Amino acid sequence: MIKTFVLDTNVLLHEPRAILRFEDNEVVLPIYVIEELDRFKRDMSELGRNAREITRLIDGLRTAGPLSKGVPLESGGTFRVAETSQVDKPSTHFAQQHMYDNLILATALEIRDKNPDRKVVFVTQDTNLRIRADAVHLEAVDYDPARVELEELYPGHRELVVEPEGLQAAFEGGLPVEGDEGLHANEYVLLRDSTRQSHTALARYDADDQILKALPRTRGAVFGIDPRNKEQAFALDLLLDDDVKLVTLVGKAGTGKTLLALAAGLSKVTDTDAYKRLLVSRPIFPLGRDIGFLPGTVEEKLDPWMKPIYDNVEYLLGLNHQGRREGPNVHSLTDMGVLEIEPLTYIRGRSIPSQFMIVDEAQNLTPHEVKTILTRAGEGTKMVFTGDPYQIDNPYVDSSNNGLVHLVRKFQGQSIAGTVTLHRGERSVLAELSANLL
Repeated sequence: MIKTFVLDTNVLLHEPRAILRFEDNEVVLPIYVIEELDRFKRDMSELGRNAREITRLIDGLRTAGPLSKGVPLESGGTFRVAETSQVDKPSTHFAQQHMYDNLILATALEIRDKNPDRKVVFVTQDTNLRIRADAVHLEAVDYDPARVELEELYPGHRELVVEPEGLQAAFEGGLPVEGDEGLHANEYVLLRDSTRQSHTALARYDADDQILKALPRTRGAVFGIDPRNKEQAFALDLLLDDDVKLVTLVGKAGTGKTLLALAAGLSKVTDTDAYKRLLVSRPIFPLGRDIGFLPGTVEEKLDPWMKPIYDNVEYLLGLNHQGRREGPNVHSLTDMGVLEIEPLTYIRGRSIPSQFMIVDEAQNLTPHEVKTILTRAGEGTKMVFTGDPYQIDNPYVDSSNNGLVHLVRKFQGQSIAGTVTLHRGERSVLAELSANLL
C-alpha cells in the first residue's frame, strides 16, 4: 500500500537526499520547510551545504512538472510541495512561538484528513515535535533508514571455545573456520581451550583463507605503549596493519582509543616511514563553523580544542624518552612536518595521500560528514576514527545515527576495514569507576 511521508526540515539538513529514500511512496514537503532551508543556505557549515544541496535537487525536479501537483522520483515514488489552508487559523493545540513547526504540523494533519484511506506518516528528528504530533493523533517517526541500537552494534571481536589442537593450529599456520561461525573479515577472537579455560590465544580472522591466525604472544612497545588488555591488543594490531585502510575504535572515556591511535601513527611515521605525516583532526563543534575572530594563528585558535591531542602526544613523547620531557615536543614535531593538526572545517576539497589520519570525537559527525572526510583519502592513506557514541554534543545526531556508528555498520566485513569496541578503562582507577558509576 502506498504511504505518504511528510518531511520536517531537520530531516533534509541531516540527509539532503532523504526525499529519495522512501521507495515508491509519496513524499510531501511542506512549503514552510523551504522557508526554513532558506535561512541556512548562506551558512558555511555542513548544515548550509546540505541546505544548498537539497534546494538544487528540488529545483531540478521542477523540470518534470509542477511541484504542487507532484513529480516522479528516481526511487519510483512521487514528490510534491504542499501548504496548509489553516495558515491564518492557528490551532489551539500549538503554542504561537513555534510558527514554522506549527505550519509544518498543520500541513501534515490536513494531508491526513484529506486522505483517510492512506497512511500518512510525519517524519522528524525533533523529539518534541514527534510528541506534539502524537498528541494530535498524527503518526510520527524519527528519520534513520538503517538505525542500529548500540547494544546491537558490531563489536569487532568475540570469544570461541576450541579444542587444544585448535589453539595450537592457530599459532602454527592458522585454524580453519567453518562458514557457519559467521565471522567477518578482520574480526578478532579470544580462543579458549575447552579443556583448560586458562589457556587462551588472541587471533584474527583472515577472510580470504578462512582461517584464524594467532597474534604474536609478545609485541614490542609501540612508541612506548604496551596494550593493557585484549581489546587494546586487537586495536594496536589493526592500527599497525598497513593493509587495513580504515579503523574505527569505539569506547567510553579512558579506554585508550586516542592514545593507541596516536602511538601507532607516530610509530608508523617516525620509526618505519610508512606514511609521510600524522594528521590529527577533530570536530570544532559545531562542525564547519568558523574558528572565530580571535587574534592569533590558526594553531593558536585551535589550541583549546586540540588540548587533549597535545596532552596525549606529550605523554607519548615522555614515555618514548625514558620519562624525560627533554627533546621533541608537539610543536617541534609540527615544525618538522611529522605532525599536523587541522580542523575538520577545512577538510572539504583536500586530497590526503600517504598520511596516517586520525579523526577524534567522530561521534559528533553526521554520516554525510564522515563520507566527506573519507573521500579525501588519497593513495596510501590510512584513516582512524575514534569516539564514544554515548558522549554526543551535536544536536543533529544521536547515539544510533552518528557518523562513527554509521561507519562501523557500513564497513562491517570489508577486507580493508576493521573495528574494535573497547570496554575496559585504563586511564586510572578513579576515571574507570567514575565512568561506570556516574
